[in-house]
Amino acid sequence: MRVQWDPDRSIHLEAQPWRAIQVGLSGEAVDRYVDHWIVDMADVTELARSTHSAVLDGRTEEALRQLPAEHPYPLPEHVRRRLGADG
Repeated sequence: MRVQWDPDRSIHLEAQPWRAIQVGLSGEAVDRYVDHWIVDMADVTELARSTHSAVLDGRTEEALRQLPAEHPYPLPEHVRRRLGADG
């Protein structure tokens, strides 16, 4: 498994003051992810086009309303340390 912390981005692609984690799976975890952990898939192409169009037209609030709600994911202290989530 690989862990990478990247700047999160605003709807205008500006770097945010917090980081977003990217986790790369390997080995057995990939097989489990593909065969067991994925429970649904949805085509969000039209939503992405609509949101992008709203951003380009300056309708930022409308674009933001179209995005899914995001919340920080609470981690136990030992996991935070292992992932380097504190800095």
